Parts: sequence; structure tokens; C-alpha cells
Amino acid sequence: MEINIVFIVILIVILSAGFVSAGDIVHQDNVAPKRPGCANNFVLVKVPIWIDGLENTEYVGVGARFGPTLESKEKHANHTRLALADPPDCCSKPRNQLTGEVILVHRGNCSFTVKANVAEEAGASAILIINNQTELFKMVCESDADVNIKIPAVMLPQDAGSNLENHINNNTRVSVALYSPKRPAVDIAEVFLWLMAVGTILLASYLSAWTAREVAIEQDKLLKDASEEFLQVGSAGSSGFVDINTMSAVLFVVFASCFLVMLYKLMSFWFVEVLVVLFCIGGVEGLQMCLVALLSSFRWFQRFAESFIKVPFFGAVSHLTLAVCPFCIAFAVVWAVYRRISFAWIGQDILGIALIITVLQIVRVPNLKVGTVLLGCAFLYDIFWVFASKWLFHESVMIVVARGDRSGEDGIPMLLKIPRMFDPWGGYSVIGFGDIILPGLLVAFSLRYDWLANMNLRAGYFVWAMTAYGLGLLVTYVALNLMDGHGQPALLYIVPFTLGTFITLGKKRGDLKTLWTQGEPERPCPHLQLQPLQQKD
Repeated sequence: MEINIVFIVILIVILSAGFVSAGDIVHQDNVAPKRPGCANNFVLVKVPIWIDGLENTEYVGVGARFGPTLESKEKHANHTRLALADPPDCCSKPRNQLTGEVILVHRGNCSFTVKANVAEEAGASAILIINNQTELFKMVCESDADVNIKIPAVMLPQDAGSNLENHINNNTRVSVALYSPKRPAVDIAEVFLWLMAVGTILLASYLSAWTAREVAIEQDKLLKDASEEFLQVGSAGSSGFVDINTMSAVLFVVFASCFLVMLYKLMSFWFVEVLVVLFCIGGVEGLQMCLVALLSSFRWFQRFAESFIKVPFFGAVSHLTLAVCPFCIAFAVVWAVYRRISFAWIGQDILGIALIITVLQIVRVPNLKVGTVLLGCAFLYDIFWVFASKWLFHESVMIVVARGDRSGEDGIPMLLKIPRMFDPWGGYSVIGFGDIILPGLLVAFSLRYDWLANMNLRAGYFVWAMTAYGLGLLVTYVALNLMDGHGQPALLYIVPFTLGTFITLGKKRGDLKTLWTQGEPERPCPHLQLQPLQQKD
């Protein structure tokens, strides 16, 4: 099991280290030229459709760099009849007389500004331009174009335009409205996502610290009665934990970057299917460990948790593990099959949280030095692949991979997500596993240290580290909303808060040297008292 978990940890961190998003409706573009009359942001536009007076469907287009801005509320948007352009490209004066209709035209044969000027002169109140492909295209201005345009211009994808053309050709009355609603300053989904992230680290830290304290108490008891034979055998045993060292923390950046680029280049439907399978494997193991730990705390299940049976390829497995394993597998399979339905995010979050908790129990930061190197490398990695990668790949590699672009899927599964409940654009608020796992390793280390040093909450480091993480994540969401929903490298804000608080407090209290090198307080070694008894005559 440990091998699988470590593999999944590496995969998760590589995929999702430091990305939060709410979906962006405003597209900044520093390449497309701006000048007076041609300085609009590229905003998404809602285009509801009415057929013979009955509301039918709604399409999404993109506004142009030129023209007036659109209404932000549907109740202020006018329902206007839609007319076909004749000629269809609207590069010359239409043959049909317009009296305030919205004109539907085809892309091509002349510039966007020419089409808009011709439509305005013909009496149209707005122009809808059908793209020649399913994607949307940014409509910009030529250097010598007349941009004194008084009507809004919106581009629609090819399939939407074809449907509207078919309705009009069938002699049905088609009317449309154009508006671009703004996102709310804060959506309740972000509050719940913040609570999920903080709560997951809180629970995982307590489980990790409790396990470490139980192991330390057991070792002390055994060492008091230890013999030389026991010490030799015990030293060769395995603790069941994976301690990260400085070298592996540095190599993280190299391997993570290589794997991220591979995902970016190979992103497709089948590749996302592979990621779904890997996520399910990790989710099953995580859910199984969490359920076994939970049920073992009840007296009725302790007997099953302490009795074992030998299973081929897996070794000794408790009866309780065998009992919960089919349920965990079934849960993951059902989620994988029905993951495209509207409430499948609940199953994804359950599997993800269980996996994160398990990872934070097994993988540990042994001291503050390793934690600093790990988070420092992740900090640089996050910033580069969210922001700086645009200079090399002309788009943010981290965001493209997280969204699952070119795969036909609604993002990769290695994310916690909650639907945006009061957002007119819908979508999900998401946070990558790495934004929880990486700082969570340091927070869990702080609580282990506190418990081993017998510190209370006020005198310890855990409350400060937990508070710093919560504040860092809160600042991340503030930045997210200030940036109109553009994906943010969460570790850019979380690492300075968490790591800076820990180091500053350790230096002030005089514990920094112990935290930096040893990672745990000095404890007496009971077996040293037995050394004289081990001497032979």
C-alpha cells in the first residue's frame, strides 16, 4: 500500500500544486492593440433566445474590442428580433431594410469593424457574427479602421449560429437579448471550499500527531524493558512513514515540471481517463484507511481491526479492511462512471479529502529545513507554471492542464470543487490538492512537535501555523476575485504566510535550531540506562 500511496502523492502534487480558480469571464489581452474606441476587454456575453415568443435556449458569445459595453443585468437587456444579413457576410449594404433588429452575419471577406459599420448604417441595433469554427475568436480593430461604432458586436460559435439560421429560415420569429452579467464579489462556494481545505488539514494534522505520539509512547515503553536483541531488531523495522529529505524536495521541481509539460502536450480524452483511473486507485486506498481508522475507534469493530488474514500479494490484512474494501471500490467506480452528472463533485471531494488525509498521515516533513526547501521549491514552481509559462507556451500551462483543455472533460479529477451557487455564469470554484498537501505537511509537523514537546495550544506552533494557512488561503481568494476569476498560484500567498510565521515564531522563542535540524524536542533515551547491564564478564 505504501508504494501506491507514494506514487499517487507524487502524481497529485505534480498535477495540482498551487492552483485555485473560479473561472474567468473577462479575458485580458496585452497582444491585441488598444486605442480610443477600441479598448474593451474581451468579455463573455449571454445570448438568450426566444422562438415565437417562447424562451428556448441560451448561447454564450464573446464581446468585441470595439463598440459600447453591454448591460450587466438581463432585466435591462432588450428583447430584439433577429434578422439574417443579405449578403450573409455583411461586407456591403444589406438588401433588406433594418429597423432596429439584431443582424446575424457570417465571418469572413472583410474585417469585423467593416461589418459593424455596415450593420450600423443599415439600422441594426447589434451585430452577431457567426464564427467559422466551434471556438470563439477575439474581435480586434485594424490600425486604420473606423472605430466610431455605436452598436455592440458579439461573436457566436459556429453551431449556435447555424441553429439560429435554421430557425429563421423555417419562418419562425427569433428574438434575442444581449447582456454580460458580472460575477458576485464573493460566492458562498469559496467559503465552503476554504472550510474544506482548512478542515482537511486540521483533521489530518491531529491524526498524524496522534499516530506519532502513540508511536513515541510505545517506543518509550519498549525501550525501558529492551534487550540488545530487541534494539537490533527494532532498528531494522519500518515505521510505516515516508520522510521527505532535502534532495527529494529539490528534485520535486524537476520531475514535477517535466510531468506537467508531458500532461500539457499529451492532454486528450484518453489521458484524462488514465488520470481518472489513477485517482480512483488513490481514492480507494484513502477512503479505506479513513474508514478503518474511524470504525476502529468503536468497541464493536476493534476485534475485527485486530484480527488478520493473509491475502496473496497484499500480505496480512485485517478483517475490517477486507469488509470496507468492496464498499470503497464500489464508491469509486460509481463516481467514475457517473462523474459527468451535476452532483458528481460530492463523490470527487469525498475521495479527494480521504486521499489527502491519508497522504498527510504517511508522508512527513522531518524538520523545518526540509519543509522550507520543499515549500520554497513549490513556491517557485507554482508561480512559473501559472504565470511565467505564458511567455514560453503563450498560455498558462498549469491552468490549461487543471481545466483539462483539449480533453473534452470538465477538468482533471485531482481537484476539490464546489459549484458556484450564486454566480450567473455557473461553473465551479476549485483548489488543487497541492495547495492542501504541501502546506499541510508543515502544519502537521507543527502539531507533532507540539505534542512531543508537551506544549499546550497557546505555547505551541500549531495554532499559529493553522491560522497562517487559513489567512494565506483567504488572501488567495481575495486576489482571485480582484483578478476577475483568473486562476491564481495559491502557494504564492500561502507559503509566505505559513512558512514565514513558523520561522519567525521559532526564532523568537529560541526553538529555531531544534526545529530546523532535529524536528522534535530532546527526549531521554531509556535504554541508555541499561548499558551497564549489557556488559559481559
